Amino acid sequence: MLSKDVAEAIKDGIKVRVIAGEALGTKSPIYTRTPTMYLDFTLKPGAHLQQPIPISWNAFVYVLEGEGIFGNTKSSPTSAHHVLLLGTGDGLEVWNKSSKPLRFVLIGGEPLGEPVVQFGPFVMNTQEEIDQTIDDFENYVNGFEKARHWRSETGISLDY
Repeated sequence: MLSKDVAEAIKDGIKVRVIAGEALGTKSPIYTRTPTMYLDFTLKPGAHLQQPIPISWNAFVYVLEGEGIFGNTKSSPTSAHHVLLLGTGDGLEVWNKSSKPLRFVLIGGEPLGEPVVQFGPFVMNTQEEIDQTIDDFENYVNGFEKARHWRSETGISLDY
């Protein structure tokens, strides 16, 4: 999908790009097999947002620019490059009480209920898949072809 094809809505000082899911009465044209939301919000100074999130979903916010108050008006402001993991509830409430725009993404979805195995930066469903992924990484195959000259702080800690 091209950027120009992403659904957008603007209302009461809030602009949202609806990559997946629905916000401000606008639905994404993208179908996801598992119910998902990927919303890119920009709130003008003074704007207030209430975004529903199904109670059973997992969701998080990543602040891209600016500073906002998330949850309730007594919360401390959250600034750019911070992640907020959302607990159960019926949605997200955000205020932009600053003098600059606030931009963040809200990403969430219905839990898959699958097993999760994690090792360093790799996350798979089984230990066998982790072992295969590490083997692929070490041999620069199956998607890791460009990894030969790439170095990561996480990779260094794996003692490779």
